[in-house]
Amino acid sequence: MSKQELLDRIEEKRAQLIDIVAEYGLNSPKAIEFSQELDHLLNNYNATYIKKAASQYRKIAHQM
Repeated sequence: MSKQELLDRIEEKRAQLIDIVAEYGLNSPKAIEFSQELDHLLNNYNATYIKKAASQYRKIAHQM
């Protein structure tokens, strides 16, 4: 999955979660399910793009 596809899925899941919370409440099983799915997508993004970028930055900084 490309970076943009992952970002699109994150935004879609976030919008769905907002709708679910408005309809069923923050602590509803459905809201918790969607929140966990959003967390999974965000963790995937972090592991794939943020941590790699930070690791590369640290390598460059140590070379200076």
